[in-house]
Amino acid sequence: MHTPHPARWRETIDPFSLTYHNFQLKEVIGYPHAANDVFYVAGIYAGKEITAYLKVARQEGTGIEHEANILSQIKGDLFPKVIDIGREPRPFSVTAEMPGKRLSLIVGENKDMASLSYMEAYGEALAKFHRMNPLAPRQRERKFYQRPTAEMLEDLGLEDLEPFFEEKPKAGQIVFCHGDFHYANVLWQEHRLSAILDLEFAGYGDRDFDIAWALFLRPEQKFLKTDEERESFLRGYGRYGAYDEGAVKYYMAQNYVHFLSRIKTDREYGEYAYEWLKKHIS
Repeated sequence: MHTPHPARWRETIDPFSLTYHNFQLKEVIGYPHAANDVFYVAGIYAGKEITAYLKVARQEGTGIEHEANILSQIKGDLFPKVIDIGREPRPFSVTAEMPGKRLSLIVGENKDMASLSYMEAYGEALAKFHRMNPLAPRQRERKFYQRPTAEMLEDLGLEDLEPFFEEKPKAGQIVFCHGDFHYANVLWQEHRLSAILDLEFAGYGDRDFDIAWALFLRPEQKFLKTDEERESFLRGYGRYGAYDEGAVKYYMAQNYVHFLSRIKTDREYGEYAYEWLKKHIS
C-alpha cells in the first residue's frame, strides 16, 4: 500500500452518492491532490477486498471516460485495470491500485544522485509507450502547447528570448503520447518500473513535446535537475525511438516559461528555471 494520502483538503462530491456497477465502496482512505476529485478507497470487487483509486469529474470535458477507453485497449502489467465506470451523478472511474512508489519517494532529497540509476529505464518506458497504436483521437488542446506570448515573456523579464520562441520547430513525428508522463504518474518497485498512471491526456500528438514534458523540472522535484540525468533519460529513449534534440530543448524552454508564469512565489524553482533558460537558450 502506498504512503497514506492527505486528509480531505477541499470540498468534494460525496463518493458514496455515485452509482456503482461492479464495485462496492467501503471506506475512503485518503484524498490525493488532483484536478478532479480523486479518492484512495477500499471496497469489494469480484468478492474480494481491494484498494483502488476513484476519480470523479469536477467539471465537463474531463478525460475520465477517455482514459477508461484507452486503458481498455492497452492491456499489460504496467497499466491499471478499470474495474468500474459510470456517469451518475458525474462521470467517474474506479481503477485498481498498482504496486510501487513514485521515484520522488524512493530517492528523497537525491543528495547521492540515486536517480541516475533509474533514468535510462525511465526514458525507455516513454519510448515504448510511443510505439503503441490504440484507437484514440488527437490530444486535446492545452495552453502548454502554445508558445509563450511577447507579453508573457516581458512580464517575466525574458523578452530577450522572443526571437528564440519565434523559431518554432516544424511539426514533429506524431505518435501515441501519454500527455502527462512525469514522476507522479510513474511507479517503481525493486528498481523496475511497475506502473504507468493517469492517461486522461493520452492521444496522438507531437513526440518531442511529450519527451520535453517528461524531462523538465517541476516545483519541489529533487531529480532531473542535471544534464547528466536528462542525457541518461534520452539515452534510454534512444534505444527504442528517435527524437529531435533541438525540438525537445525548445519545448522544455516553453514549459519552463509557462510554469514561471503560474508559480511566481516559488523562489527556489524560479531561480532554477531562469538559470536553466540562461544556460541552455541564451
